[in-house]
Amino acid sequence: MATEKAYKLLAAQEGISNSQAKSMIDRGLVYVGNKKVMIARGEIDERTMFRVIKIEKAKPIFENDDIIVIDKPAYVNSDEIERQFKDARLLHRLDRETSGVLMLVKNEEFREKAIKEFAQDKVYKEYIAWVEGIMTEPIEVDKAILTQKRNNRAMSNVSPKGKPARTEFFPDIVSAKKTKVKVIIHNGRTHQIRVHARYIDHPIVGDEQYGGRRAKRVMLHAYKVRLLGMEFTAPEPKSFKTFE
Repeated sequence: MATEKAYKLLAAQEGISNSQAKSMIDRGLVYVGNKKVMIARGEIDERTMFRVIKIEKAKPIFENDDIIVIDKPAYVNSDEIERQFKDARLLHRLDRETSGVLMLVKNEEFREKAIKEFAQDKVYKEYIAWVEGIMTEPIEVDKAILTQKRNNRAMSNVSPKGKPARTEFFPDIVSAKKTKVKVIIHNGRTHQIRVHARYIDHPIVGDEQYGGRRAKRVMLHAYKVRLLGMEFTAPEPKSFKTFE
């Protein structure tokens, strides 16, 4: 059986450069059947046919002289969104596979005001997630989180040495040993919802880094944010409504 590196085969199949093909695999966009291709340099049968997930476009939700709010698609880094909007800076970040409300600011005066609101926990942040297992009652997790970087990758854990973090989980729908939940976060640490979900033995579906089973994506969506008297909502993705 003749083999070739996955990214080279993909580049030939899609008519793109090797570096574009490698990036698509690294983002988790490439499948063979229902299995995600995990290693761009891995050897694979050269007759393999790939299936590539199309990334949705980032949609502006709201804009004024101070702020632009985007409905960020999954599989896109927050920094890439910032590069698309030249005159704005990220106010906060969402993980690559997390979709939803992402805010960028247009001037330093508004940025400083907004950062103060975040620091004083005055920003309302509501997410939707699918988690493993059956959750029947609301659960609140008030556990400090410590984040460390290894090989240029952030990893967070519940630790008394960490920074304060509080997350509230509210069950909504139970389906086939999974629960759709509303999540409200306070503080906003790196990977906070993902870490607290694992801590209560309900890791987020698709979040293999923190104990979830493999899925097309990490099933986490930033649904609603209230900041300085404004409210922004990013509609729930179709995949969340029809997820089985």
